[in-house]
Amino acid sequence: QMNLVESGGGLVQPGGSLRLSCAASGLTLDYYAMGWFRQAPGKEREGVACISAGGRADYVGSAAGRFTITRDNAKNTVYLQMNSLNADDTAVYYCAADGPVSPYRECILSGKYDYWGQGAQVTVSS
Repeated sequence: QMNLVESGGGLVQPGGSLRLSCAASGLTLDYYAMGWFRQAPGKEREGVACISAGGRADYVGSAAGRFTITRDNAKNTVYLQMNSLNADDTAVYYCAADGPVSPYRECILSGKYDYWGQGAQVTVSS
């Protein structure tokens, strides 16, 4: 059983940056693809970025070019660096793990994720 805990959320002004962390315990992340998702008030949950077990990243929509997903398997942690934030980025952000999978398999945001964190609130406002 894997436990995921997000941290690093908060209030940031438009144009600012935040780095979310997702710390895993119970299982090693080495053989898991990881994803970041978000859910804004009144909207469905959407995928933001994912990273394969082998370290290849993929992004969706407006996250491309502004967000960077990385993983540190030695620390059993995944990160989401978010830059140039705007009000549309306001949401609860969740990390999730899909696996175990081959490191050669691409991450798939539309796939089934086995473990989820409790979420971290990100609010972009002046």
